[in-house]
Amino acid sequence: MKKLLFAISFSSLIILFGANSTLAQDTKQEKQTKKEATVKELIDAQHYTFEAQTAMPVGMRSRQLTSSYELKVRKDTVDAYLPYYGKAYVATIGSSDGGIQFKATDFQYTVAERKKGGWNITIVPKNAGDTRQLFLTVSVDGIATLQVNSNNKQSISFYGYIQ
Repeated sequence: MKKLLFAISFSSLIILFGANSTLAQDTKQEKQTKKEATVKELIDAQHYTFEAQTAMPVGMRSRQLTSSYELKVRKDTVDAYLPYYGKAYVATIGSSDGGIQFKATDFQYTVAERKKGGWNITIVPKNAGDTRQLFLTVSVDGIATLQVNSNNKQSISFYGYIQ
């Protein structure tokens, strides 16, 4: 009798923990699906902010960013407030801003879906001073890499996320 009671109790525990594990996996999958849908909505609406966490200049070590640096993309405006580390080929005399800072209202915006999910976004601002092109690669879960190409500076990349 004790063996039967033990077997029933043990079987019940296994079933209980198995169901709990399956429930946790479903919840994790649901959260991931919801996040992917949110990122897709932001990209489709062309209303998102890229939050930079790491700067990766050409030929230098990467730098963790401790302040808030971002690239805001809206249907009618691209607003950049990013740092710059690297070599500038032409010095701007009398200028106190050393980073990548502009607000462009005239720009070309193209989105291409990647084969394995995510998007490649190209932004070509017309009135952004030295900045020539912005390449943003976004994964389905919102992790992103931004590459900034300038006319008079080395390229720089940033690693962060979309929100």
